[in-house]
Amino acid sequence: MNARTWFAACLMLAALPSLARQAPLKEKQITESALIDALAPAAPLRTRSIRVMRDDEPAGGSAPAGGSAPAAAAVKPRSAPLLITFETNSAVLTAPARRALDVVGNALASDKLASFRFGIEGHADPRGGAAVNLQLSQARAISVRDYLVNSKHIDAARLDPVGKGDQDLMNKANPIAAENRRVTLVNLSR
Repeated sequence: MNARTWFAACLMLAALPSLARQAPLKEKQITESALIDALAPAAPLRTRSIRVMRDDEPAGGSAPAGGSAPAAAAVKPRSAPLLITFETNSAVLTAPARRALDVVGNALASDKLASFRFGIEGHADPRGGAAVNLQLSQARAISVRDYLVNSKHIDAARLDPVGKGDQDLMNKANPIAAENRRVTLVNLSR
């Protein structure tokens, strides 16, 4: 394997997103420290690089005309899937869900997360039809946002609710599994 092939293979491996899906935290597993760990951006990775130059390029020089610097690899946003329960076929939070969201609110208000914006993604299983599931997942995401704003005093401008419907099943082998009906917090800040 020559140096260029090896270097290209290393770059491709570094750019691949994680293939493993994160299991959703169940209401009793949701802790402030687990949420902070899942949602806080990692410290920037510092690397050394090798600059490959053409034989006719001046030493220490600039990129050839029309050339450009390599693009940075896409960074996967930090997220935390949560198994937040609702009353059947509604966006009404259960009592255990409200207790779990109290912990979420404390984490979002912590010094490590207070400066970030978050997406609240509502997910549904495929029962009920695509249009109904999209509407229900949006209503559930809004319900979570409203609870965090009204009960935990999180600024509404920091929370962006979006319904995903049944498009992103976590457990495709069992479409009606509980983990397919979840809320995922996504750190929208880069």
